[in-house]
Amino acid sequence: MTIGTAGTGADLLRPAPIVEARVRGYWRESWERLRSNRIAVGAAVVLTFLAVVALLAPVIGQYVTHVKFDQQDIPNAFSPPSAKHWLGSDELGRDTLTRLVFGARVSFEVAFLTVALYVTIGTTVGMVAAFYGGWIDLVLMRFVDVLLAIPAVFLLILFATLQPFNLSPHSPGTLAIIIAIVSWGGLARLVRSEVLSVKQRDFVLAARSIGAGDARIMFRHLLPNVMPSMIVAASLGVGAVILLEAALDFIALGIQPPDPSWGNMLFNAQSYFFHSPWLAVFPGLAIAITVVSTNLLGNALRDALDPRLAQR
Repeated sequence: MTIGTAGTGADLLRPAPIVEARVRGYWRESWERLRSNRIAVGAAVVLTFLAVVALLAPVIGQYVTHVKFDQQDIPNAFSPPSAKHWLGSDELGRDTLTRLVFGARVSFEVAFLTVALYVTIGTTVGMVAAFYGGWIDLVLMRFVDVLLAIPAVFLLILFATLQPFNLSPHSPGTLAIIIAIVSWGGLARLVRSEVLSVKQRDFVLAARSIGAGDARIMFRHLLPNVMPSMIVAASLGVGAVILLEAALDFIALGIQPPDPSWGNMLFNAQSYFFHSPWLAVFPGLAIAITVVSTNLLGNALRDALDPRLAQR
């Protein structure tokens, strides 16, 4: 009676198939964790759409709304949303949709340029202070403490009023420089703490023992390890900068009419809120959606880039 089939001696001696383990790097695992977060994907889609709209603002004004952002239509002033003016018109008959699109261009230009500047400054200062230590660390961090002790809004108003180095805050580029000057302190302290924890690890000591220079150690070994914190800080900073830029525009220290921005559109709409509420609702919604999306994406990036938070 046959109980079962047994493998032959050749079968028993045959080596089992080798299953190659797929080794995934840190960045690939982080990307997969981020991609699995539906809220993060939705926020990224919204931000991408707004960024594309901002880039295509001249095309939208020419081929969609068929008007310029400063083109007046006095007979149709305060027009409610209609086929001619999809989002209505303001007190001068200017198309709200066109101005909203060009305002998005200003807001994103200021936000991304500001983040690029203060990430560069904050990372450089924090890394130099932590790497060299001593009196360099003491001087740089005391300067950062003074910068952080003064409310950022007061510093922004001061710079916008005094206009140092002949910088006028009424253009996106100079407004970004002014905001970046007062915003890099927090990132500098964050980078410093990260570098202090990394520079004593074995791979850094090994690189130094084989004669690697300071620049190579900082840019080849330390910078990649603080990159996740920089990415999270930059993503969260976009929303904060958009709010700051809108606040400066609202108090007439930023972008000035007739150039549109979401902040000065709200400033112009405050007198007509009960008469024509759409003038305030649409730019307010644009700011809210953008800021909420950047914060959601920033939180998701923080969770994806930190394996401990992802496991929790």
